[in-house]
Amino acid sequence: MPKSHAEHRIPDQRKAAVCGLFCPACTLYIGTQEDPERLKRLAQGFGRPVAEVACDGCRAERRCWYCRACALAACAAKRNIEYCDACGEYPCQNLRQFQAARPHRAELWGNLARIREVGYETWYQEQLQHYSCPECQTINSAYDLACRNCGNTPGSEYAARHRRLIEEYQRKDT
Repeated sequence: MPKSHAEHRIPDQRKAAVCGLFCPACTLYIGTQEDPERLKRLAQGFGRPVAEVACDGCRAERRCWYCRACALAACAAKRNIEYCDACGEYPCQNLRQFQAARPHRAELWGNLARIREVGYETWYQEQLQHYSCPECQTINSAYDLACRNCGNTPGSEYAARHRRLIEEYQRKDT
């Protein structure tokens, strides 16, 4: 059963990456938390066992193989900073390349600025709304152009804003 933003309403920093990604809108996180079939398909697509793609958030103990090896998280830990924008080298070349590589990373600069401006808790609540279906309030991934629960198009404000970028990436990926 898809989770609505009401079920995620308590901000949890384990669900926000140092780069500004919002984990509840990650397709791996959604697969782990509520859609085992999605997680199985993703694992097959990556050529990895399901256990290696399961993820509870970028700062959680159980993270997918990619997040466990994240150079950005390791750098932030080494520098003892919460988010990349607190670094004197922000935005570094690693972060720029990471941001440019996939559509779900399109809003990193704005996310980091917003966290700094209003704080993590307010930003978290805003992100819940940003990725929720306007009809049924299901949280969708950045790649769910239609709501995965009710089929409403767009699936979220994020999907509406970045539809063209997401479609181009999906065409290239197939």
